Amino acid sequence: MTAESHYLDALEALEADDREEALLHARKAIKLDSEHADAWRIISDASLPGLRKQPTLKQAASSLSAAKKVVALQPDDLAMWVRGGRLLSDELGLYMDALQWWQDARHHAPEEVTPIVEQAAILADMGLYGEASERLQSIIDENMDLATTQYTRVARLHQMCKLASEQPSSEHFKPWERHHNGWEAIKMRMTKPPISESKIFLLLTTPILMLEVILAPQIFGAGFGGFCLTSLVILTTVILGMRISRRWFQRFNRPAFNLLRAMDFETATGYVVIPEEIRLSKLFMFILSRRPPAFQERMLKIVDAKETVKGEWKPKLPDFSSHASSFFDTEEEDEDEELTSFEEE
Repeated sequence: MTAESHYLDALEALEADDREEALLHARKAIKLDSEHADAWRIISDASLPGLRKQPTLKQAASSLSAAKKVVALQPDDLAMWVRGGRLLSDELGLYMDALQWWQDARHHAPEEVTPIVEQAAILADMGLYGEASERLQSIIDENMDLATTQYTRVARLHQMCKLASEQPSSEHFKPWERHHNGWEAIKMRMTKPPISESKIFLLLTTPILMLEVILAPQIFGAGFGGFCLTSLVILTTVILGMRISRRWFQRFNRPAFNLLRAMDFETATGYVVIPEEIRLSKLFMFILSRRPPAFQERMLKIVDAKETVKGEWKPKLPDFSSHASSFFDTEEEDEDEELTSFEEE
C-alpha cells in the first residue's frame, strides 16, 4: 500500500472515532513518506482523546510533536499553530516555549492577531504586565483587526494590565523571589480552599434581598407601582452585589492566585520554588486537582527532579519584533523574483 492509501484509511478510522486504528495507519503513511503533512495532522488529531476529555502527558506530547511536524511542512496551517500553542500553555504549562511558539507563528502569519493575544495572556498570567501591555499595544500600532470573539478577552487583559500598572511593582507576586511577601499570604490561607464568587454573592446579597422583599410592601405599597419599584430596588441590589462580589473574590483569593502563578512558574521553567509545607496544603491540592492531567504529571516530574533556582532569575523572552525582519526579507525576495522574471521576458 502507498502512503496515500494508509492516510485515507487513517482518515476513515478517525471519522469513525477509532483513534488507535487511525494512529496505526497514519504512522504507516509517514513511514513510507515522512513529509506527508496530512498524515502528521491525523497523528496530532488521533493522539488526543475524544471530546470533553483532557489528554495525558504522553498524549499531549505526541500531539504536539506531530503538530510541530505539520507546521514545519505547511507553515500556513494556522489551526496547527493554535493547537501547538494551546497544548504548550494550557495542557503542559510550558509558557516560555509557548511564547516562542507564537512568535514563530508570526513569522508565517504576521497579520494574524491570535498569536499576539495569546502572548499577552501568557505574559499577564506570569505577572509580566508591562510586557503584556506592550503586546496589546502592538495590536493598535500595527492596525490589526480583532475578531468579534476576541474583543472581550483583549478588553479583560487590558483592564488587568491597567490595574496592575496602578500598583507598585513590589506588589506583583514574583515566585522566584523566596522572601516575597506573597509567600506569607499564601501560608496564611493554605489550610483553606478558595472561596467562589457565587458563594460571596449569596452571602452578601441574600440577607439584603430578603429584607427588601419583606419591607417593600410597607414602603412602596401594593399595586403595580409598588411592584415596579420593588423590582427596581432588587435589580439594583443584584447589580451592586455582583460588582462587590467580584472585587471581594479577587481580594480574598489573592493567595490562591499567587500560588497558581507559582505553579505556572515551576512548569514553565522546571525549577522548584514552592515550599514543601505549602505543597502539602489543602489550598495547593485543591488548585492542582483542577489543572489538566498532563500539567499534573509534568509538575510531579519537576518536583521529583528537585532542581531549584540558582542566583537571580530573569525571564528569557523571545524577540517580539523578529517577525518584522523576516517579513521584509520575504518581500524583498518576492521583488527580486519579479524583477528576474521581468528581465528574462
